[in-house]
Amino acid sequence: MKLHLAAVIICGVGLSAGMTEDAKVLTGEAPAKSEAGDKKAPASQWLTSKDAADKLSAEDLKKLIELLRANSTQAVLLTDEQITRATIHGLLDRLGTGARIVEGKPQIGEEPGYFHHEMLPCSIAYVRLGAITEGTAAALDKALDELVPKTPRALILDLRDTAQDTDFHTAAEISRRFAPKGRVLFTIKRAVGNEEEMLTSNVEPRWNGLTVVLVDADTAGAGEVIAAVLRTHLGAYIIGQQTQGEAAQYKDLSLDGNRTLRVAVGEVALTDKAPVFPDGLKPDLVLDISQKQTDELLAGEKEKGISVFLAEKERHRMNEAALVAGTNPELDEMQESQSDKGKKAKPTFDVALQRAVDFITAVGVFEVKKR
Repeated sequence: MKLHLAAVIICGVGLSAGMTEDAKVLTGEAPAKSEAGDKKAPASQWLTSKDAADKLSAEDLKKLIELLRANSTQAVLLTDEQITRATIHGLLDRLGTGARIVEGKPQIGEEPGYFHHEMLPCSIAYVRLGAITEGTAAALDKALDELVPKTPRALILDLRDTAQDTDFHTAAEISRRFAPKGRVLFTIKRAVGNEEEMLTSNVEPRWNGLTVVLVDADTAGAGEVIAAVLRTHLGAYIIGQQTQGEAAQYKDLSLDGNRTLRVAVGEVALTDKAPVFPDGLKPDLVLDISQKQTDELLAGEKEKGISVFLAEKERHRMNEAALVAGTNPELDEMQESQSDKGKKAKPTFDVALQRAVDFITAVGVFEVKKR
């Protein structure tokens, strides 16, 4: 045993030089680290089509098409026409609302909504713009003349029933009722001639208190610009769904086959660089409500008024009066619900409006606690 140990000690230098890593571990010698260290080579990964198109060099993009044509079993799909179609497909996807092809006669939004204002319970002023036209600013002034003297604790500006419009000068005029004097509201940047038009607020605001703005997935163009300006300059809280992303001026160019290319030739840019075009305005509080449900609510509010849809309907409960009368309101409500099964349910509760009231109430409680 001693002889073997001595041999190992005597020959230790030579053995160590020729040992494998496993042998060095057995003898207690730590394996030498490689020059590259313990870092492993990065694993390969498949690139998405967008990542590949973004990362390939201009030379590789040309080479890619040649390689595909020479080697792919689907080379029949790589004709000049098919490559052009794929290019258009990718371009339209990337440009989003900046370029779209319309089949048939282009339409500018839907039928305009209606202007409405009222004082809601809990001293909250409510204004729905409806359409953004030359007369909207005057109608807003009249509404504020009536509402502001009542000293509301907050204002809800509803842009959900606002038809798509690209009249950004009227949008600026409406925004001036809320933005501080002397502020730059937004800039319209045009592609031709690299022109920029700056729109500012040149009057004192009519309202500068707590403001909540309601938007939905159909809010587009001038409507979403107003919402963005009020968030930037008034700190307005936005509730609803992400807007259309059409804060741009468009030009219609005719194509064959009764089709039209609608391309953005000017876009709105806000002073704080808040993104509105082409991805739309993201609310501070996003609600999961279908556009169909919102449209039905707005139609119902036009017919019955706003306050009717403000709070969730309270369920009937058994009480002393019902016992004396020999009735059961809970059972009656259940039977009514069963008889209505299969019928189209009408919305009875405006979630977005109620969340706006909840937010205003929460802010009021917080301010009281700070005093």
